[in-house]
Amino acid sequence: MKKIVITGGTGFVGRNVLERLFERNSETRLVVPTRRLANGRQVALLPTVDLVECNVHDPAALPGLLHGADALVHLVAILHGSESDFDRAHVQLPRHLAAACAAAGVQRVVHVSALGVAAHAPSAYLRSKAAGEAVWQQAAQLYPSRSHPPQHALDITLLRPSVIFGAEDRFTNLFVALQRVFPLLPLAGADAKFQPVWVGDVAQAVVNSLYGPRPDGAVIECAGPEVLTLKQIVQRVGAMAGCARPVLALPEAIGLLQATLMGLKPGEPLMSRDNVLSMRVPNVASGDGSAHSLPGLAALGITPASLDTLAAHFCPPDPRRP
Repeated sequence: MKKIVITGGTGFVGRNVLERLFERNSETRLVVPTRRLANGRQVALLPTVDLVECNVHDPAALPGLLHGADALVHLVAILHGSESDFDRAHVQLPRHLAAACAAAGVQRVVHVSALGVAAHAPSAYLRSKAAGEAVWQQAAQLYPSRSHPPQHALDITLLRPSVIFGAEDRFTNLFVALQRVFPLLPLAGADAKFQPVWVGDVAQAVVNSLYGPRPDGAVIECAGPEVLTLKQIVQRVGAMAGCARPVLALPEAIGLLQATLMGLKPGEPLMSRDNVLSMRVPNVASGDGSAHSLPGLAALGITPASLDTLAAHFCPPDPRRP
């Protein structure tokens, strides 16, 4: 591949994807659109990254962005917002991108979605993510009649990760920061189940989906080796950082009230009502060996890392020790 466009490339997952793509092929041009070039200073250090000032929500800007591209990696997502905000980010943007891919002749797309998506899910986040997947799946069916030349079909891979952790993630670092300040941690959704996956494994899944053999089917679940409750995750990272605190599990009604009050404060909330509703759905893989199980990271040749990977981040080695 000579040119790959990575939307959302300046974010937490995007930075890791760019590093893995550069390691895989140091000659491929990695085009990263961003509204402000200053947002991409960190990724611009990679010699093959081309930052492009572009508003990806403007359909008129997309044909030029995707011109000559061999593949698109789509990572744009939001965790907080209204129904219309989720629709704009998770549904309308994929729709505009799919049309631009057809016009530009882009043949491969990797779209990062989420575990637990469903049209009738309890949260706007999960519903909009499911609708975004449907946009790409429909585009793959229509693509041959719209592409140039027409026999070229759209090769689409949908990756569904659980909650993603890493040294720079907002998720585990937030809970460690709270435990360093407060003697007790009230927690909504304490019993919600997750299968946390390392950002490096998700990034490698993107690379392998672009370059390597993949299992039959376009949906791959990206999950770590352990199913943990939110309470267990909080306690484990707190122990790693040496600041573990007791966790007070809140009933959902209290958690929704807490999230509502947080939403009244300016800035991005720590947790929204929609986040609480999302936790009604277990954020775990379907890989139980049944006929309905979807392929996971092992199908891409990846052995997932556990949450303990963060131990070196939260408790780095003492430089005074030999």
